[in-house]
Amino acid sequence: MKRSLTNQSLHGVCAGIAHHFGLFPMAVRLLFVLTFPVSLFLYIFLANTLPSDHPSL
Repeated sequence: MKRSLTNQSLHGVCAGIAHHFGLFPMAVRLLFVLTFPVSLFLYIFLANTLPSDHPSL
């Protein structure tokens, strides 16, 4: 699982999770918004620990 550099709103965490599981990025973002207090800490943790996706040439 990697952060997306092409489809990102803040750090690309939700788009990276969506790509890994084959989901739509907006669905994952909506899930993060609906579970906001818990997901805020999870998002900060993932933004700092997930490696970024390297764009292909």
